[in-house]
Amino acid sequence: MEEQAAPRLEFNPVPLALDSAPRLTTPALALSGAAVLAIGFALLQSANFVVDQFARSATLGWLTLAVAIAGFGLLAAGILREIRTLLALGRVDRLRDDLRSGEAGRVADAARRWAAQAEPSLLPALRQFNDPDAALALLRSGPGQRLRGAADMLGRTAAVQVVAGIAAMPSPALDVALVGWRGVRLVRQIAALYGMRPGVLGTLSLLRRTALSATVVGAAEFAGNTAAHAFLSNPLLARAIGDVAGAGLAARRMTVLARATAAACDPVPPP
Repeated sequence: MEEQAAPRLEFNPVPLALDSAPRLTTPALALSGAAVLAIGFALLQSANFVVDQFARSATLGWLTLAVAIAGFGLLAAGILREIRTLLALGRVDRLRDDLRSGEAGRVADAARRWAAQAEPSLLPALRQFNDPDAALALLRSGPGQRLRGAADMLGRTAAVQVVAGIAAMPSPALDVALVGWRGVRLVRQIAALYGMRPGVLGTLSLLRRTALSATVVGAAEFAGNTAAHAFLSNPLLARAIGDVAGAGLAARRMTVLARATAAACDPVPPP
């Protein structure tokens, strides 16, 4: 009841030293070390071989050096392409974070950067907007809608090709290989539509992001997917028309995969 300070009852927050998660996992470190050893030893052996060839003949030496430079140049070009793809995916994440921030300055700057890449004709209008919601609405109705429509078209094309391929395949194992190959190709096509050229590592990273985006897209289309699955997996329908039921499910998955990939590549957050 007394109005006196009670220091013993006041809460003093204790800072906790939390270890941050490592940026590279153990398998990534092991694979990076193996790649460095393989490329480094190959480079050293090639250099020794070039020196030996020069000792034998100048013509053989220059020819061997040209072959080594061409081979390692192509290898370096492939590595640079992979790095460029990963950096492009990182830029998409940063743009998405800026557009989701709600801060007028960050949203306006990110909207102009995305418009400069996707549709430069929107830059004069974006420079006049101070409202983040208006800028996002303009991006969704402009390049966002156009790119989503193109991604849906690619998904429908892949669905038709999967149906035709399953009808022609003599083995269910080949059906699985066809669907897997066409799905990976669809992911790469949509990534190229959004300005990215993914390599092996970029495709794997994009597939992981697509799997995360598929949860949102699948939840939005849960009713349609459930109805399609119930209709196409009906035993009577499967007995009547054979593999067409499985082909219909595979085609439906292609369209959902296309929308999930577009959601993973699109920096503009959904409304």
